[in-house]
Amino acid sequence: MKEHARVEGEPANRSRLAGLHVLVTRPEAQSEALLGRLRALGAEPVVCPTIRIEGLADFGPLDEAIGRLSGYDWAIFTSVNGVRFFFERLATLGAGMDALRTPALRLAAIGPATAQALEAQGLQVAFVPSRYVAEAILEEIGPVAGLHILLPRADIARKALADGLRAQGALVDEVSAYRTVAAAGEEPMLPAGLAEGVDIATFTSPSTVHGFLALLEAAGRPVGQVLAGAKIACIGPITARAAQEAGLRVDIVAPEHTVEGLLNAINEGLD
Repeated sequence: MKEHARVEGEPANRSRLAGLHVLVTRPEAQSEALLGRLRALGAEPVVCPTIRIEGLADFGPLDEAIGRLSGYDWAIFTSVNGVRFFFERLATLGAGMDALRTPALRLAAIGPATAQALEAQGLQVAFVPSRYVAEAILEEIGPVAGLHILLPRADIARKALADGLRAQGALVDEVSAYRTVAAAGEEPMLPAGLAEGVDIATFTSPSTVHGFLALLEAAGRPVGQVLAGAKIACIGPITARAAQEAGLRVDIVAPEHTVEGLLNAINEGLD
């Protein structure tokens, strides 16, 4: 990690991220909140989007699910992106909002940001788990045997939630609402700041881990060289596991799986 000299007159309680170079691998459209907080804490973000979030090539399965909304007992949203693309499609079709507002269909969100995205649509969220991972939904949602559940998700989403709900007797329709595309599919462009090294590398989903490694491979840059001396910080255990399985050493895992939780964990985890 780069040395960060104390600036004369710097307040003793200043953020420990001040002056540090922090790699941000989130998609460009989703990085605003993290970048803003890092800058407010005095850090110097190194912006390197590793994935892109895009609409589907084929909306058929999603459209069919939207047409059957009145037949579902639960709709479970596992990301802000899922909410965004689901409601964009809903608006295009001009149908479905009435079904979403009836007590017969309960809405669940994996975490507070996803819940806020649903509430911004004027909807009530019936359930948010105490931990913002699929496993907590399975543990806390209650009896689901015989219930019809809709999961609008990414095309590469983990199967743990759908499989776990089916194991509990639920009838699950898992449909893609958007797709995740690796940035390495384009001309591999690494930010100039990455060549100078970073102090902390942040990852907010398994796809950002995989996308970053694919980007480095396409650019012919060894990961050990690029992240030499950097601490690796992950937003939660699922992302951390993906990083470890890819051969990365994870130093910090946020106990609260949000942007603010990640920043708090980094601040506390710095030597």
